[in-house]
Amino acid sequence: MNRITQRMNALNEAGRKAFVAYIVSGDPRPSVTLETMNELVDKGVDIIELGIPFSDPMAEGKVIQSGHERALEHNVSLTSSIEVVKQFRERDNETPVVLMGYANPIERKGYQIFADMAADAGVDGVLTVDLPPEEAVDLNAELKRVGLENIFLLAPTTTPSRIRDIVSLASGFIYYVSLKGVTGAGHLDLGSVKSKLSEIRKMTELPLCVGFGIKDGASAKAVSEHGDGAVVGSVFVDRMGELANASDAEIVSAVGQLAANIRLGLDS
Repeated sequence: MNRITQRMNALNEAGRKAFVAYIVSGDPRPSVTLETMNELVDKGVDIIELGIPFSDPMAEGKVIQSGHERALEHNVSLTSSIEVVKQFRERDNETPVVLMGYANPIERKGYQIFADMAADAGVDGVLTVDLPPEEAVDLNAELKRVGLENIFLLAPTTTPSRIRDIVSLASGFIYYVSLKGVTGAGHLDLGSVKSKLSEIRKMTELPLCVGFGIKDGASAKAVSEHGDGAVVGSVFVDRMGELANASDAEIVSAVGQLAANIRLGLDS
């Protein structure tokens, strides 16, 4: 059984919500990423989403775009990011890791090669932001071949027929985008989130994790009451950007403190 399914099942049995944390691989410099991943786990994160730096991250707001830019200045790539996961597995063989990024780097590498590399390194799932279900069949087949989960986004504007198409391919969990806009946006409408999650649950038994616009423990707790977990990213990337010139240890500690506070709010 894939680590994502194992973790989500264990959380459900324990009556707890999933804490999914997103950081950009190589941000603000490559030496920070591995220790930040370890620190996030130590502070209560259940699943790590590792963002693959890309020159045109269309779903991201200014904060995460800046994180991609900082990483690209150090030539961080899909290949080097997969290597970080391999290093992470030397210490942690239980925490699920999802690669979150865009189709271009994966297509350039080739689906089969990418899937083999990711599986060999210990990746558990892939979320390709700009790959619609109509074009995801071949990648989906390669991911299933090596036992990786294919995670998809659903949005407030996703129609019922579109939801059915997406959940037919999805596995691991569904990432529900809580609002219209890009990462880091605000103005959470909890009524809308509750209504849409209820609609989605009629079409899939997959866990539903909610992201976009979640900035602290209170907002994570609020959205997770209607879903199975919260995805938090911009607040971590923003802090890492603010401390870009600080020492690795200072950056890791600051991110860990944010994660601990969010975990506390999520469990309250």
